[in-house]
Amino acid sequence: MGCKSSTKTPAGASNAGAAAVVDTFKWNPEKFGDKKIIRYQIPGFDKLSLQQKQYVYYLVQAGLSGRDIIWDQNYRHNLAIRRALEKVVANYKGDRNTKDWAAFMLYAKQVWFSSGIHHHYSNDKFIPGFSRDYFSGLLKATGADLSEEVLKAMFDPTIDAKRVDQTPGVDIVKASAVNFYDPDITEKEVTEFYEKMRATADPKLSLGLNSKIVRNRWGALEEKVWKIDGMYGAAIKEIVKWLEKAVGVAENKEQADALKLLIQYYKTGDLKTWDDYNVAWVQAIKGDIDYINSFIETYNDPMGMKANYETIIQINDFEASQRMKVVSENAQWFEDRSPVLPQHKKKVVKGITYKVVMVAGEAGDASPSTPIGVNLPNANWIRADYGSKSVSLGNIIEAYSRADGPGLLKEFAHDAEEIRLAEKWGDVSAKMHTALHEVLGHASGQLEDGVNTDMLKQYASPLEESRADLFALYYMMDPKLVELGLAPSDEMGKAAYDQYLRNGLMLQLRRIEPGKDIQQAHMRNRQMVSKWVFEKVKPWALWRW
Repeated sequence: MGCKSSTKTPAGASNAGAAAVVDTFKWNPEKFGDKKIIRYQIPGFDKLSLQQKQYVYYLVQAGLSGRDIIWDQNYRHNLAIRRALEKVVANYKGDRNTKDWAAFMLYAKQVWFSSGIHHHYSNDKFIPGFSRDYFSGLLKATGADLSEEVLKAMFDPTIDAKRVDQTPGVDIVKASAVNFYDPDITEKEVTEFYEKMRATADPKLSLGLNSKIVRNRWGALEEKVWKIDGMYGAAIKEIVKWLEKAVGVAENKEQADALKLLIQYYKTGDLKTWDDYNVAWVQAIKGDIDYINSFIETYNDPMGMKANYETIIQINDFEASQRMKVVSENAQWFEDRSPVLPQHKKKVVKGITYKVVMVAGEAGDASPSTPIGVNLPNANWIRADYGSKSVSLGNIIEAYSRADGPGLLKEFAHDAEEIRLAEKWGDVSAKMHTALHEVLGHASGQLEDGVNTDMLKQYASPLEESRADLFALYYMMDPKLVELGLAPSDEMGKAAYDQYLRNGLMLQLRRIEPGKDIQQAHMRNRQMVSKWVFEKVKPWALWRW
């Protein structure tokens, strides 16, 4: 599970009293629409050996080789639109100082940021602030071309209005523009297709994870599998080329063996090989470099089955990881005392590893809208039998912190005490919540026999994120954190609760147009938890401890 939103400050410490340092790095170079571009640094890269740098380079190149996949997954016309926008921006010789050109550039930047014509969080389609006639003139002037079907999709607000539509009562497959299903395929057809397949398949397999459902010439549904000789074959061939180079410079045999299984998965599309790879990957814990690569998260599939392409390449932050190692070492203590039914607790928590890492490169679903923490693999049975890897993206979290500035806090905080807590503990509490969410939240618990999360469809991901958040929030003020040296006092937990409610109730809604429904899984989770608190607790109690 990827979770969306390093200093050298130890957990539980404050920056107060530190010597002032002039920061000349430009963390926030540009803002447009409701988006802010954030730059990040990669401390520690220069300390890597030449072989390690080669390993990072090959993994980054493998990730970038598949970046067009996410555009096509998000919407069937995205790549054609992107290429036309790029051609106009590169070649237009006309007046670039008009209101129409400014509106065109805003639209282009929105599309580039969201890897398509739908907002990356709200899922709503971007509506051009310029006329179709003006755009047709730009296309003609630069030699770009788009079909009538694509132009209608851009300018008609009723066509493919939402990338993912989970509105109650709608056909969530047919109403969603995401390109995991042919446009005329219905939710009922997909459900029946996979129910029939599930009747004879290995129950452990993540059915549908790496394929698109299409209607063949006889009218029946079939899968187009994403593999080297299948759908996205050209991009996958290039991914495999770089992964094979990475095998030759891997830090150890475990890393190389896992990469070989990933390559085999890309070549065959076999979901059993995918599981074998995840088992090998989660056990490959030695070395300074790690990565996430392939079709991972299912948030953007209305049915919760098909995964977006994603890569993150990571360099270990040894100092920060050592500080937080205590969280994973005490996972059993937290699991045993969690407020869930006994049958939902793991009797033995296995193989949880937690690291703070520095991101060296991202692509696909992780870029440019990046997570701040990740817990993988997603298969419940692998987590139960073999464990999981949890990472906190330290340099990403720091970049967010440096780019925000104090204005937002002072605008939305309730009073001076809330501001004081946030200024003193905000960074540290955010990192601790991320750690508890990833290490304990996603890695905790077990499903009852016979339960398959596919049955939850569009509700699976928001509920899983809520479960992880609630697990983390439950322990944020536990004395155990003070005992373990992870928190100096309960003030850190108070700051975390304040921040969570501010974000869940108000701040995240900046990304949603008034009157629109929240569609994104993490946003739904935070709104659900925060709204429950708001409804159940007397309003004045939210701001008084």
